[in-house]
Amino acid sequence: MEIGWMRNRRQRQVLVFFVLLSMSGVCADLGPYSVMEETERGFFVGNLGKDLGLGLTEMSSRGARIISQGHKEHLQLKVQTGDLLINEKLDREELCGSTEPCVLHFQVLMENPLEIFQAELRVEDINDHSPVFTEREMILKIPENSPLGMAFPLSNALDLDVGSNSVQNYKISPNPHFQVLTHNRSAGRKYPELVLDKELDREEEPEIALTLTALDGGSPPRYGTTLVRIEVVDINDNAPEFGQPLYQVHIPENSNAGSLVVTLSARDIDSGANGKIVYSLFQPSEDISKTLEVNPMTGEIRLRKQVDFETVRSYEVFIKATDGGGLSGKCTLLLQVVDVNDNAPEVTVSALTSPIPENSPETVVAVFSVSDPDSGDNGKTISTIQDGLPFLLKPSVKNFYTLVTKRALDREERAQYNITITVTDMGTPRLKTQHNITLLVSDVNDNAPAFTQTSYTLFLRENNSPALHIGSVSATDRDAGANAQLTYSLLPPRDPQLPLASLVSINADNGHLFALRALDFEALQAFEFRVGATDRGSPALSSQALVRVQVLDANDNAPFVLYPLQNGSAPCTELVPRAAEPGYLVSKVVAVDADSGQNAWLSFQLLKATEPGLFGVWAHNGEVRTARLLSERDAAKHRLLVLVKDNGEPALSASVTLHVLLVDGFSQPYLPLPEAAADQAQADPLTVYLVIALASVSSLFLFSVLAFIAVRLCRRSRAAWVGGCSVPEGHFPGHLVDVTGTGTLSQSYQYEVCLTGGSGTSEFKFLKPILPNIQEQGLERNSEENPNFRNSFGFNF
Repeated sequence: MEIGWMRNRRQRQVLVFFVLLSMSGVCADLGPYSVMEETERGFFVGNLGKDLGLGLTEMSSRGARIISQGHKEHLQLKVQTGDLLINEKLDREELCGSTEPCVLHFQVLMENPLEIFQAELRVEDINDHSPVFTEREMILKIPENSPLGMAFPLSNALDLDVGSNSVQNYKISPNPHFQVLTHNRSAGRKYPELVLDKELDREEEPEIALTLTALDGGSPPRYGTTLVRIEVVDINDNAPEFGQPLYQVHIPENSNAGSLVVTLSARDIDSGANGKIVYSLFQPSEDISKTLEVNPMTGEIRLRKQVDFETVRSYEVFIKATDGGGLSGKCTLLLQVVDVNDNAPEVTVSALTSPIPENSPETVVAVFSVSDPDSGDNGKTISTIQDGLPFLLKPSVKNFYTLVTKRALDREERAQYNITITVTDMGTPRLKTQHNITLLVSDVNDNAPAFTQTSYTLFLRENNSPALHIGSVSATDRDAGANAQLTYSLLPPRDPQLPLASLVSINADNGHLFALRALDFEALQAFEFRVGATDRGSPALSSQALVRVQVLDANDNAPFVLYPLQNGSAPCTELVPRAAEPGYLVSKVVAVDADSGQNAWLSFQLLKATEPGLFGVWAHNGEVRTARLLSERDAAKHRLLVLVKDNGEPALSASVTLHVLLVDGFSQPYLPLPEAAADQAQADPLTVYLVIALASVSSLFLFSVLAFIAVRLCRRSRAAWVGGCSVPEGHFPGHLVDVTGTGTLSQSYQYEVCLTGGSGTSEFKFLKPILPNIQEQGLERNSEENPNFRNSFGFNF
């Protein structure tokens, strides 16, 4: 609740702020109100309701409240009574300091309707502070021959109160020699002055102690005291004298600060204070004051800082010795600074050429000068650079050197040189300076782009979305700048029939490759092309790389059932003898999938049967077999629904319906077991082996051929029963079959068709599929062996 109230309060204060900005000249004045400082909280200041002419209920209903400046709320308003009260104890000195009057401004806000009144509260001072002297003791030295009426200013006392409550008067303890006068300063402050009323005699009274009292104007007044100690000074008639007028001193420039330069001594024949000597610098320059200091009691002269021979080689200093009576004597100190090797050589580069182009021999890289402010051997120098660099350092005119290249530089070998110029002087100890020069080698276009790989293999899921990023090629150029900025492009394909411009595109800036349209694995499994990388040098250099795109198969083709055919003129009916043993092969569902890999792995499942439990389907090869012994009580007609499903993700499926008829009186099963298939095949009067190698089943034309074959297989199967011919099943040498035992057929398949001579071979016509892996010789041989084996277009197989 308190947090919400504070938030609303701040929001209302912001509102009031903007209202105040827009309502200049609308407000009236209240007060002024006044209150004494240190008044307790809750003290009654005034009644705002009466001052505003408002009733008690009106103050509350109009939402009257106080807005104070700053963060502290000094006042509070009782809206029930209209009383203005002190919210906290006020300290005038804390609020206003020495400012008088002390005024606190505040506003009275009426929210409904909005009205603002300016008001002020004056905090009146009370005498709650005593005068205080900053010095606990004042010491005055007054010569004994001082004239009467001579005045001596004293330090004033401070009082935090203002007006009449501040310091108003000073008084001194009773004595025969002095009185104190009070004088006014600016800003109303008062200070004391000691006035001599009677002559002093040091031999009679060498020291006088007085108490100075400061009183304020309070009632009763507050006061503060300090001790004034007056030392009567003897008359001085002898000045100090130095032993010699000129002192010469030598000092090394490496002397540390605080080192003793010399100790001077003067003599004064006076006694007491008149014979006590104080030493000081006489009219020193600013530089001497910063360099030397004098011990006023001992006369020792020491260094305030280290002197520098290269800056100032000598100092002429005047020293004054002053006794206690104010008389003084003088002497001269001549300070000579001795040079030491304390300055390292300085290197100044006058010219620097960077970068310099590669393949440019004997090029001036830099011109520099060497200097050393020391003298003698301390200022002699030797200049060198590090070994192993293709640069030479050649001396030029006095103290000047040039840095040149030994040979042509190669930016690709090294693009930057950090050259250190080392300059050593001949002083003791030897000092050296190292100056680093960073030299950049600029590029020329002498390197062709190089691909990170000579060839790239990229993989793409068919049915990709257009503009899909399929991969990237990357080349680098050892050059720099524009010479290394590469542009990628597609090069004309070697196969002019490859529609490369409609398949892929390349980002010229970064080598990213994009597919322009969706690709079909069944139509295009792989293609390759070349990409080029060309730099922006002059002349431009380029290179190329081979890119091979491998299209990955997606499960976008559902299984296609070859046998039994479902959309034929009449459904196929499989005949099963009632005497068949369990496991009798009733039929085999043959299906293919145009996809590849696991997307073409097929599995079979019996979804529905007229009589459950009578038949079963092998999941891996599609064989439909009896699950138990048949009996006379089993119905003669049965309908089976088989599901064929691939192994893709997600899986696609197809269904096929089998019609089965249970018959009596057959000694051999319609579809024998593999062991008897070969023997039975020898008894058939005519067996035609049709070999179809399926390299691609995505063509609608191929599906039509397979469907037509399945219809004929179904029809000939009936004819085979009528003619007493059975269709053998099994593996035959030289044929392509399912060798995995999974029932999944891929790439190439073989089917056997049993025909009877009496069925009319002129009806058995096939369409010839156009497949790339069909062996024409085998087809021609079958055509020659079976003259009646023709397609509907009249072509022989």
